[in-house]
Amino acid sequence: MPHFDVSVAGELNLDLILYGLPPQLEPEREVMADGVALTLGSSSAIFAHNLAVLGSKVGFISRIGSDPLGEIALTRLAAGGVDVSKVRRVAGPVTSGLTVILPRAGSRNILTYPGTMREMCFEDMDLDYLAGAKHFHLSSFFLHPKLRPRIPELFRVMKEHGLSTSLDTNDDPEDRWGEDLLATLKFVDLFLPNDREAKKIARTDDLEAAIAWLKQRVPVLVVKLGAHGAIGFGPQGSVRCPARIVDAVDPVGAGDSFDAGFIHAFMHGADLAGCLESGNAAGAFSTTRPGGTEAFRDRAYVTQYFGH
Repeated sequence: MPHFDVSVAGELNLDLILYGLPPQLEPEREVMADGVALTLGSSSAIFAHNLAVLGSKVGFISRIGSDPLGEIALTRLAAGGVDVSKVRRVAGPVTSGLTVILPRAGSRNILTYPGTMREMCFEDMDLDYLAGAKHFHLSSFFLHPKLRPRIPELFRVMKEHGLSTSLDTNDDPEDRWGEDLLATLKFVDLFLPNDREAKKIARTDDLEAAIAWLKQRVPVLVVKLGAHGAIGFGPQGSVRCPARIVDAVDPVGAGDSFDAGFIHAFMHGADLAGCLESGNAAGAFSTTRPGGTEAFRDRAYVTQYFGH
């Protein structure tokens, strides 16, 4: 019997979020922020943490440094209920990563020191551990340069062990959106890009054209549309689901939280419409507190919002 509902391989680091900065930062000027948050960051960890809080059994593989930031991130992830027994702590000059986020009106700047996320490789993967789940998920395809040449193999092995699979690429910092992604999509059951990523991957400025191109390559395609909700395409057709209306504070991690809600419902047998509704609910909930996991860390708040 599988040990986990979902196994995850990906990056693990903290987010430092500075609020209230002006649109332009002048050189040599000391600029004051009016708010700060240090939260569990990285798409993979946000997804895993929030999925575990929703009630799924989650196992997680990553690599961190032997530094305090890595230890804080690991502790936060474990506190959410995620099994972190296979996270590798590696001593050396490369420390755990850190992302600095500067939210603006309608946009944000994202500055990342990748650290150990760029060092994680196929040899860090315990394949038996990952295969001891019903479903496998990977985020941030383009942030793992040493693992990336073997990501298609990783997905293939998970499929051979009978797992369903999902992928959220997130952004490509090099803006190249390489052909190796297509080799991975052959082994992906659920593909979860946002609208910008979908167009970049399909190399078109037209979302409908991007959707038509991607639908031919994966069994289930879900495109996140931010304030406009999400749309899904599967064997039974297409479903559009409007966004959940909340008093939003911070959009950081909303897409990863959507993935968590969607996969949680998927693992419990929901249809596409139910999965989209669950994804939108989780994504909206995450925006009501700073960072991608702070809302989910408040168990009473989770119960009040989700009713369980």
